[in-house]
Amino acid sequence: MERTTDNDALRSREIHLQALFLAGLKGDEQSYRVFLSQLSGHLRGFLRAKLQRNPDEVEDLLQEILLAVHNGRLTYRADQPLTAWVFAIARYKLTDFFRSRSRHEVLNDSLDDSVELFAEPHLEPAQANRDLGKLLEQLPERQRLPIVHVKLEGLSVSETAVITGLSESAVKIGVHRGLKALAARIRGTR
Repeated sequence: MERTTDNDALRSREIHLQALFLAGLKGDEQSYRVFLSQLSGHLRGFLRAKLQRNPDEVEDLLQEILLAVHNGRLTYRADQPLTAWVFAIARYKLTDFFRSRSRHEVLNDSLDDSVELFAEPHLEPAQANRDLGKLLEQLPERQRLPIVHVKLEGLSVSETAVITGLSESAVKIGVHRGLKALAARIRGTR
């Protein structure tokens, strides 16, 4: 029963923060201020747990994360969990912070065992979708669109050709070259 209550609280917090954030995106300054204030509380707790040996760094890193959230606000997709999106930003900023420290500190401060801010574990597929989206954005349209339509949406080569205005041959080539380019990026060779 306690687990259900925790999940309900997480879900409720997610919905509340997302509503404030979306209202802020539509121009409601008060909602956006409340969102930033409440998010700051969650992030501060998360950062204190991760930076126990560097408590003086919490507020600086918090401001960096809030600035990154603000600057990236237009990249947020409303169909994705807000907390997973924020956590990804926080993780990247925290990783950058650890990289700036000595190698010894980095080895002792693993991010893998961190308690996520308040996102639920089932949100990992959303994070994977976002990561895939970022990789796909790096591809030229002639490769990205065929992959999205054929491989992700399950459309035929013919249907994709009609939608994109490419020839069927160009769709096949786009899929092949795009997948090859994605594999190279994932391996880090490009």
